Amino acid sequence: MNLSNGVVVIGAGVAGLAAARHLRQAGIAVTLLEAAPRIGGRAHTVSFNGAPFDRGAGWLHAAQRNPLVALADPGDALRNTDDSRTERLFIAGRPITSAEHAAYTAAWDRLESVVAPALAGPDTSLAAVMTPMAADPWAATIALWEGAIIAAADADDLSLRDWHRNALDGPNLQPGAGVGTFIAQCLATEATLDTPVTAIDWSGPALRIETSRGTLRAAAAIVTVSTGVLAAGAIRFIPSLPSEIQAAIDGLPMGLLSKIALPIAAPPPGFMPNSLLLDRAHPITFDAWPDSRPYVTGFIGGRLAWSLATDAAAATALARDAMRTMTGLETDAPALLTDWGTDPLSRGAYAYARPGQSHQRDALAAAFPAERLLFAGEAVATDGLAGTVGGAYLTGIAAASRLLA
Repeated sequence: MNLSNGVVVIGAGVAGLAAARHLRQAGIAVTLLEAAPRIGGRAHTVSFNGAPFDRGAGWLHAAQRNPLVALADPGDALRNTDDSRTERLFIAGRPITSAEHAAYTAAWDRLESVVAPALAGPDTSLAAVMTPMAADPWAATIALWEGAIIAAADADDLSLRDWHRNALDGPNLQPGAGVGTFIAQCLATEATLDTPVTAIDWSGPALRIETSRGTLRAAAAIVTVSTGVLAAGAIRFIPSLPSEIQAAIDGLPMGLLSKIALPIAAPPPGFMPNSLLLDRAHPITFDAWPDSRPYVTGFIGGRLAWSLATDAAAATALARDAMRTMTGLETDAPALLTDWGTDPLSRGAYAYARPGQSHQRDALAAAFPAERLLFAGEAVATDGLAGTVGGAYLTGIAAASRLLA
């Protein structure tokens, strides 16, 4: 392809930053457009209670195969949270017994035993495969963790095959300054901010990209906005996208994982920093005092997160009640609730595949016939890193490499 007319990259999240940098390093003229007033997309670090807090991506998952780890400077502190985390499990506020912990562990083993044979059959939901575990008192907890908390979608909405394909291994690393800060530093490149794209006309020999600041022409474009933004029609395509591409977008809706940070300076007696708190009676989990920071972060996912997305008071009350139940701690200080579900530039946290739609990540990643219009981002990661910044980075590099080829 003749790229002398340049390439437009739409979205300065991790995938867009990676694609733009890769193309520029090859000598290609790139215009990187971002609707927000900052780069990073859903990797965004802010300050809360005097410490870094990641509103979005919070870990560099699967560090041994995560390409972002290699981009860290020698001075970057990448903490292995797997080594320092203490898991605390409760039932209605009381610590579980050793016998209950053994039953919890056995339930995870049983999950593996029901999943393995199901993968040989047609794709179904994670919940459907867990039906034989219905009588297990820990089954609902496991479904909550693997579905709403990890995949940002309830287990009955979630493709078994896609869930299994993207089961993350460790180590899980956290940059000391936050993932958003880390991304902004190691992937920084020139971008035009506050410039939403409203339409892409791909009917002629050159693409016409309509933006809030005017119209651009380019030889090719890489679109890295979320499937939520695409499904909402925030960018109009002329002509309309092929039916197979639209089907892929519909099969990969955005899940929601909301974070609620409570300003609690230090753990009470008997608790440690870097604690994972999980109560069988509560639909919320906590990452408590990570790296000894003065807060705890509650995680609410799936349908519950969507139902609370516009009710910060109810979400905060849920987190405070669960924290009181598990630790006895009370706080009425202002909390921080993330808003990815209501943010028109994201419309969710990250994409998941509906049952029977696990193939759609590959479909959306596929190029158009002339390879002039490509999609990248965490939703199209096909290497087991979907939903992560590492997966998004690799899709940006792949799309740029495809154009260069």
